[in-house]
Amino acid sequence: MNGLHDLFALQGQSPWIDNIRRDWLDDGTLARLVAQGVRGVTSNPSIFARALATSDAYGPGLRAGGGRSDDELFEALAVADVRDACAVLDPVYASSREVFAARQTEFTDGFVSLEIDPRLAYDVEGTVLAAERLSAAVGTENLLIKIPATDAGLEAIPRVLARGISVNVTLIFSVERYDQVFTAWQEGLERADAAGDDLPRIASVASVFVSRVDTAVDALLAADDPRRGRTAVAQVAAVYERFLERSAEPRTRQLLAHRAPIQRPLWASTSVKNPAYDELLYVAPLAAPSTVNTMPDATLEAARARGSWEPSPLLDAARRRALVGELGELPASVDLGAIGAQLEANGVQAFIDAYDEVLATVRARRHEVA
Repeated sequence: MNGLHDLFALQGQSPWIDNIRRDWLDDGTLARLVAQGVRGVTSNPSIFARALATSDAYGPGLRAGGGRSDDELFEALAVADVRDACAVLDPVYASSREVFAARQTEFTDGFVSLEIDPRLAYDVEGTVLAAERLSAAVGTENLLIKIPATDAGLEAIPRVLARGISVNVTLIFSVERYDQVFTAWQEGLERADAAGDDLPRIASVASVFVSRVDTAVDALLAADDPRRGRTAVAQVAAVYERFLERSAEPRTRQLLAHRAPIQRPLWASTSVKNPAYDELLYVAPLAAPSTVNTMPDATLEAARARGSWEPSPLLDAARRRALVGELGELPASVDLGAIGAQLEANGVQAFIDAYDEVLATVRARRHEVA
C-alpha cells in the first residue's frame, strides 16, 4: 500500500485532492490519482482560475460558448468538469455506499465539490437557489455543493440539505463556527427526515481550514516562541473533540439510526505556508477516523510517498486534550474568535476576487479561441 491507501485503510481518513482540471479529466490523470487512493475532489474559484489560465483543454468549451454571458459560460465549464469528475469517482461512491449499507461505516465517499458563486456568501435566498440550480445541472448523486459558513450560509445550509442536496460547508476557521455548522447539519437532516427524503443519499462535510490559522497566529508571536506552528493542529484537536461529543448526542444518534451519514470534519488548507515546517505538518497529526483531508497536489504526493504513519494524537484522548489545552496557553493578544472571523471575511473576499479573475479569464480566452 502507499500512504494514501494506508490513510484510509489504517487511519480511517479519506484523502481527497484539492484540485480539478479539464486536462486531468481528458488524459486520465484524475483516474490514476483515484487508483492511487484519492477518494474525493474539492474545487474553488481560485482553482478554476488557475486551470482556465494555464490549460488549453478548455478551448472547445470556450468556443461553444455562443451567446452566453461570461458568468453563464464559466458555470457551464465548471459544471462539465465536475460532472465528469463525478463519473471518475463514481466507483468509489458506489463501493462506499455498499459498505455504508452494511453498517460498516457511518459515512459515504467518492464526492466532488462545486462552490456556489462566492458573491452570494451573504445572500440566503441566492445561496439556496444557486445550490438547487447547480445540483440539477450536474445531476449526479456524488456531488457536494460548497456553501461558506457565514451567518447567511448557516441559515441556507439546513434549507439546502432539507431539499436532499449534499453540502460541503466551507471556510470554517473556529471551533465555535464548527459547532454552529454541526447544528445546521442536524436541522437540515431532521427536516429532510420529516419530509420522507432518502437520508442515506444526503452527505455533508464541514471544511475546517488549517494552515491559515497558524499563519495568522504566528504573526502575533515572537520569532523564537515555541508555540509557533502549533495553534492550527491544537484547534483541529478541539474540533475533533467537539465532533466526537456531538456525534454522541441523542439528536445525532437518532439521525444515524435513520441512516443519515454523519457530517465528517474535512481538514482543508493543509499545505504548509511556512517553508520551515514539515510538509506533512497538517496531514500526519490530523489523521483520524471519519475525517477527510483534502490536499493540494504537492502535499498529496508527499502523503502518497509516505511509507507509514505514526498513530495520530487525535486518536488518543489524553494526547488530544493536551493539544486542546495549548489553546488556553496562548497570550492574551491572540484572540482566536476574532482571528477566525477575520479569516472568514478574508476567505470570502479571496474567493470573490478569484471569481472575478475567472470571469476575466473567460472573457479574454473566449476571444482568443473564437
